[in-house]
Amino acid sequence: MTTGSPVARRTDMYNDLTFNYAQYWTGRDYEHQAEVAALRRLIGGRRYGRAIDVGGGYGRLSVVLTEFAKSVTLLDPSTQQLDLSTQIFPGHLFDRQQADAARLPFPDASIDLVIMVRVMHHLPDPVRELAEISRVLRPGGQAVIEVANSVHAARRIGAMLRFRRIPATPFDVRSEDSRQRGTAPFVNHHPRTVTGQFADVGLRVDRTLSVSNFRHALAKAVIPQRALLAVERAAQRPLSTFAFGPSMFFLLEKQGEADRPPAPDGHGPAGSAVRDHAGPGRHRLR
Repeated sequence: MTTGSPVARRTDMYNDLTFNYAQYWTGRDYEHQAEVAALRRLIGGRRYGRAIDVGGGYGRLSVVLTEFAKSVTLLDPSTQQLDLSTQIFPGHLFDRQQADAARLPFPDASIDLVIMVRVMHHLPDPVRELAEISRVLRPGGQAVIEVANSVHAARRIGAMLRFRRIPATPFDVRSEDSRQRGTAPFVNHHPRTVTGQFADVGLRVDRTLSVSNFRHALAKAVIPQRALLAVERAAQRPLSTFAFGPSMFFLLEKQGEADRPPAPDGHGPAGSAVRDHAGPGRHRLR
């Protein structure tokens, strides 16, 4: 659910010379491999013409897209990230372009596949970014969007113990000190809410996966990574029914105007961003 007119997002905060995003992934190979497995599962078996990785950082998933698309472009607002991508992935595996997700530099209906992973957690109100993704996708084109899940199993247990209901609005996980210092937003989203937001811009949920389901430090310490990843791959689809994990991957398809559902008043696409959905990939979440 949106809360008024979107506000232009600062992008300069992502050029942090004290932070190396590639080094952030040191010790997080399980999470990386879990996301790669989810991406390959959702888009495997298809070939795409033009694909873009929105907010793709240094390109850790852009390189995966090259397995499935003829042309891949990494987009990121940070020149620091783009420079890092040339060091880690030298040559011309994929193109690079500085751009903000709210202003994608492509014509309407010109892209076959969009992925946006670990970006929604920086977007308390993602309406502009989702609308841009829908705009550049051709009808029938696909998007894979990852969402930090506000109703993951651990949080639901905590809410039950406190007799609290998890709100459908985005949940800011930053500390008060981080908020005061003006660090980048870091929010978790309710899957039911974002499913409605997808529908509002003409993106139909095809499939969902629950990802990084076993990223607890103890599990990673005592279970060999190969075994942990085998269980992760087997669990991603069934656990998505319960929105179990901390990360949800949505495979979306761009609908043509004729396919979009009418609004409650019978005029244009549906406008409610928080609703219950039935059918594949749309589960009742509380």
